[in-house]
Amino acid sequence: MLESNHVNDSLPANQQLTQAVNRTTPRLPWGFKWRSSVWFVTSVVTLGVTTDLLVYSMLIPVFPFQLQKLGYTRVSGLVGWLLFAYSGGLIGATPPVAIISERYMNRQHPLLLGQLVLIGSQILLMEAPKYWVMILARIIQGISSAVIWVVGLALLCDTVPESRIATQLGIAMSGVSLGFLVGPPVGGALYSAFGYRAPFIFGIIVTFIDFVGRLLIIERMDAALYQLAISDIQTEGAVRAVEVTTENEDLATTGAVTNAPVADLSGNSESSPQEQVSKTATGPASARPSSVRSPITVIGVLRLLMRSPRALMAMFNAMAFGTIYTMQEPTLAVHLQDVWNLSSGKVGVVYIASVVPALISGPFTGWWTDKWGPEWITVICVILFIPWIVTTIIEKSLSLFVTAYALQSLFLSGIIAPLTAELAAVARGHEGLGYGHVYGAFNFFYGAGSALGPIIGGQLYDHIHRGWMAICLVSVGIAALCVLLSIIYVGDKPLVRRMFERQDTSEIEMS
Repeated sequence: MLESNHVNDSLPANQQLTQAVNRTTPRLPWGFKWRSSVWFVTSVVTLGVTTDLLVYSMLIPVFPFQLQKLGYTRVSGLVGWLLFAYSGGLIGATPPVAIISERYMNRQHPLLLGQLVLIGSQILLMEAPKYWVMILARIIQGISSAVIWVVGLALLCDTVPESRIATQLGIAMSGVSLGFLVGPPVGGALYSAFGYRAPFIFGIIVTFIDFVGRLLIIERMDAALYQLAISDIQTEGAVRAVEVTTENEDLATTGAVTNAPVADLSGNSESSPQEQVSKTATGPASARPSSVRSPITVIGVLRLLMRSPRALMAMFNAMAFGTIYTMQEPTLAVHLQDVWNLSSGKVGVVYIASVVPALISGPFTGWWTDKWGPEWITVICVILFIPWIVTTIIEKSLSLFVTAYALQSLFLSGIIAPLTAELAAVARGHEGLGYGHVYGAFNFFYGAGSALGPIIGGQLYDHIHRGWMAICLVSVGIAALCVLLSIIYVGDKPLVRRMFERQDTSEIEMS
């Protein structure tokens, strides 16, 4: 009896060949369709961003109380340095992560390694006996964070069609708000109920779940390789079938068929496997920058970015966002405790109330950006942020503070989707730039802002009588500058250019 992988010799030659082709065609991996789909990749990147911000923010309401328990004073400043250490690790790791990601064109391996580093940093921070060990653990945590912000966003842009990039980025960036939603209240509650180690154990569990999700991803390039292999085998089988048929019929054109290029039958010109994979991987989305490329140095990336006012504006907005967002982090818990005498658990509840509205802003502004561009939505979000951050200065009512803080978070979070979409557009418009490069730049400047923010916020709060008011007014100044520059530089057609074009059109019509 023949084994199952043998061809039936009693069949005609062309049927034997078809049977052999079917048996030699490689099987697709389990769950190939959904594991390589846009929505699964978006979900995994969203979970990665959520996990990163959850682990980061979970300890914000815990650090002040733990440091006081260890006998430290002026804890707001010490918390600021812990947050700065995280940002320092993030900034330092960003350039090599971006360059390596684009040079070796592999997203999954760095993502998996980043999660292992994150687990290790949490264990180190959980067992830290001294303040300097806590600083070291936060630096390592920042290094792991660079991976999801650079490689994760680049993977998403590799996978998503150009017409949907802003929407999917908006969904992924809602993980920032979701992480801040879950992290502080869960961290505060676990610390109050079970002690200092409990938040870390929870964080390690979530990180492992994220690790499994990253393990299941099939990258677009790998999916293209599978599809290309199957296509090549099937095409070769078709050619051999024609040869067998023509040989049996003893046609004079046998030689012509035999010598015909394989790719001609599939409608493709002859090309190398690398070129075919690149074409398949780019798919319907045009001008994907993360295809096969020559290596580029950090200096080369910076030189390309510096030539683009649009890129410079996006990086400035990233730095401004990081500064404003993180100026409040080391001081909010202390401010709520000083003014309304809130405990760690109640501070976490305030975080919930403030972050929930921000969950909708990212997907909405991403959808808007895909439809109408980033120009208007960026300026509107920054303008509407200003009155609500000013309102948080009022100390008469806790409910008013929570409402105002929630609304300022809503509008501040809204600029992230158009900002990241702007960087994707910059990558598509500059030869040699990849998604990893531009999101490395985003991460670097956001990290610089998030490094400055906690230090500025902590020092202002500790050394000025109305420290919270000073933080809010500094935020207003930064936001006002962002509005002015965004009007001039954001988008394919910035608002100031539209205004002048409309004015010129009106003058022509009048004349």
